[in-house]
Amino acid sequence: MQMNRSSGILLHPTSLPETPGIGTIGKQAYRFVDWLVEAKQSLWQILPYGPTGYGDSPYASFSTFAGNPLIIDIDMLVDAGWLSSDEAAAPEWMRSDGYIDFGGVVYWKIPLLKTAAAHFLERADAEEQKAYRAFKRENASWLDNYTLFMSIKEFYDAKAQEEKVEGAMWSTYWPHDLAVHEEKAVAEWAKAHKKEAEVYRVIQYFFFTQWRALKTYANANGIRIIGDIPIFVAPDSADVWADQRLFQLDKNGRPTRVAGVPPDYFCADGQLWGNPLYRWDVMEEEGFAWWIERIRATLKNVDYVRIDHFRGFEAYWSVPAKEQTAVNGKWVKGPRGKLFNAILEVLGDIPIIAEDLGVITDQVRELRDNFNLPGMRVLQFAFTPEEEKAGACTNSFMPHEFSPHSVVYTGTHDNDTLEGWLKRVPVEEPEAYALMKRYVSGGYDELVPSEENLAPALIRMAFASVSNFAVIPMQDIYRVDNSGRMNMPATSGGHNWQWRMSSNMFDAMRAAWLKEMSVLYDRNSFLPPPPVEPKKSASGKKRATKKAPAKKTGAK
Repeated sequence: MQMNRSSGILLHPTSLPETPGIGTIGKQAYRFVDWLVEAKQSLWQILPYGPTGYGDSPYASFSTFAGNPLIIDIDMLVDAGWLSSDEAAAPEWMRSDGYIDFGGVVYWKIPLLKTAAAHFLERADAEEQKAYRAFKRENASWLDNYTLFMSIKEFYDAKAQEEKVEGAMWSTYWPHDLAVHEEKAVAEWAKAHKKEAEVYRVIQYFFFTQWRALKTYANANGIRIIGDIPIFVAPDSADVWADQRLFQLDKNGRPTRVAGVPPDYFCADGQLWGNPLYRWDVMEEEGFAWWIERIRATLKNVDYVRIDHFRGFEAYWSVPAKEQTAVNGKWVKGPRGKLFNAILEVLGDIPIIAEDLGVITDQVRELRDNFNLPGMRVLQFAFTPEEEKAGACTNSFMPHEFSPHSVVYTGTHDNDTLEGWLKRVPVEEPEAYALMKRYVSGGYDELVPSEENLAPALIRMAFASVSNFAVIPMQDIYRVDNSGRMNMPATSGGHNWQWRMSSNMFDAMRAAWLKEMSVLYDRNSFLPPPPVEPKKSASGKKRATKKAPAKKTGAK
């Protein structure tokens, strides 16, 4: 992967401001792109954009190929004529800022999107119909299975709720013939539920039309998007259901072994993720076609792909599915270079960023470097009590240990915010805090920044480093404390994935600061052309067709 010296911001679209309930890929996303241009940034990193399920984690999606309906912009659907203003009116209880209430958003927005899809199917003109047919042909390899999966899931989730069955999913609750994807049963369901599946197709059409218009606008203004895919997929997903031969499952579709990480200093039981593991032997027999298509599809929507838990390609922690913790797992060899050779042969030198955090072996580094993949460097990991006691700063996360072919972050979605870390570390790890201040000041006490300037000093350090990419979470630019933390690994509840920025964060002063650092540290490699007006897409353009009739029930 080739890298120009650049910088940018980590911000998931759900965190964008002002729209009811959750951030969207509408007006505020274009405003964010404009702010990045003003700040002379050229990278926008997001989290996985798939439809989220239980726990609302973007790393546990119903499909690795589909888009998240919750971030479709409603105003663009109104502009397109698929909804009336009355239908689109958000209920009073739907907050526009603050934390995301995912349950409330789902309750309000999914029925609204179905209404818009029904209007589209009724009213789309010849041009729209042609574009929609092309979308279905282009994405048929995953779209048909996804829409069938969602239509079956919707039916049996409702049935399980009526029967008060908790934790029901396709492999444990659906009729056996549907659960194991028996061809006749699936075909009969598809025939009987054609309308429901078609509605789900239209919703995906809305998502990808809006998203690709946004990406076109970002690219035209010099902004490249860094996407993200987890190495594993969720058990409750169309991916596992539709391609069960590719996963370690029993005859009923239930996992026999699952993913996790072994016990370590931070967690005595390890982490039991529960994702079904791949049958890499079967994937190899098929030329790794599923993985190749996964990356190909992702690169239609982003410019770079960060792969989470890259070390799992070298060796992965395999745990019996019946275990309650990850303690009794074992290391199993992954596909290693065979997978990446297959990807290179079909797709060429692809822009992959390797998430190489955690316990990384020489073999993992060798795999990463053999394919010229940049790794990650996180400043919060640079300063440890052990380093301070040893008196030698050789931690690979120290800026003087960086290589240019890497991406530096102050923190990630799984860490404290930088401000939260700076408040926690003095109390819990005073030696690490002392080392950080020595490092920032060069050991000269008069140069130690004030408490309020430590976060900006560390951000400046990231920009000044030799890493070709520098990416800073939006929370860190504005010194948001841990109330803005995106995720606490191995936990559910709390405010995981729920943070939203305020609209006043698009301010000129911070943009000017970022611009100055980009110039000083030569991170303005992607010079944007003159801004272009955002295109109104098939799901977001003004239409001359008659407006949808108002429905009084739309504003409950």
